[in-house]
Amino acid sequence: MSEKIAQQINAGPNLEACTATLEWLEQSGNHLLTLADSSYPQSLLEIPDPPALLYAKGNLSLLQIPGIAVVGSRNASPQGEKNAEEFSAALSQHGVCIISGMALGIDGAAHRGALRVSGKTIAVVGTGLDIVYPARHRELAHQIAQHGLIISEFPLGTPSKPQNFPRRNRIISGLSRGCLVVEANVQSGSLITARLAAEQGREVFAIPGSIHSPLSKGCHQLIKQGAKLVDNTRDILDELDIASSPNANPGQHLPEQDPLLEAMGYDPISMDTLVERSGLTSDRLSAMLLVLELDNKVTSLPGGRFQRIA
Repeated sequence: MSEKIAQQINAGPNLEACTATLEWLEQSGNHLLTLADSSYPQSLLEIPDPPALLYAKGNLSLLQIPGIAVVGSRNASPQGEKNAEEFSAALSQHGVCIISGMALGIDGAAHRGALRVSGKTIAVVGTGLDIVYPARHRELAHQIAQHGLIISEFPLGTPSKPQNFPRRNRIISGLSRGCLVVEANVQSGSLITARLAAEQGREVFAIPGSIHSPLSKGCHQLIKQGAKLVDNTRDILDELDIASSPNANPGQHLPEQDPLLEAMGYDPISMDTLVERSGLTSDRLSAMLLVLELDNKVTSLPGGRFQRIA
């Protein structure tokens, strides 16, 4: 027995922490699940190291419906976030629960997409449930707790620590029938989730991107390693044998594009190049780009470049 474990045993239970947890459990919507509870998700029981305890806040019934992990870069491009939100909304319309980690970037966009249409989303976090991380997602966390579910294996009061997130990732993949990586560089933590998903016997999906974008290289690496390339929700639903909802379009992924957006492509583009591609004058293009920016379909970048986000 290690000295650290012996010290913990001799110290006895942390009465202050126990009291705080019991008070937390008295609040509406808060739960503590053990491996023996009927509400404990069966999919987690199938992985090698299921968490012994799950702290939960929100709708426990979401643990029992088919789920898909949607993950990716924290520093996502506008187009990447748009893809994550649209894919998640479309999948959610089919009764699928969207599972992610409530991080900045792709995670947050995935949760927002599900909340927009059904509320079927689970956020697996790497802190205690009395802490919101990142802090700027406080409102998002509130919405998920109201309409979806937030879970953690970490006791109340546990702060954000780097070592917590790989452990969090195994729960994201373990809850899911498949894992969709939307956008990631080769060092992205979302590739850990994808690897864990493969090891747990889950399907791995990846959205391809520009060969020039560092944020696409992680997805391209996964595809080379056997992940399934997807460009619409039908690819995922068919692979996982999830029945299509009569009220949803299984081919849905991105909204229809107008000719100028088509001319822009998906990579950052300069005004001079856009003039050549479109045949329009720079004055006319400037006016059209302003309208598209106001409609949140295009964003301006440093150096006088533009990129579409829809």
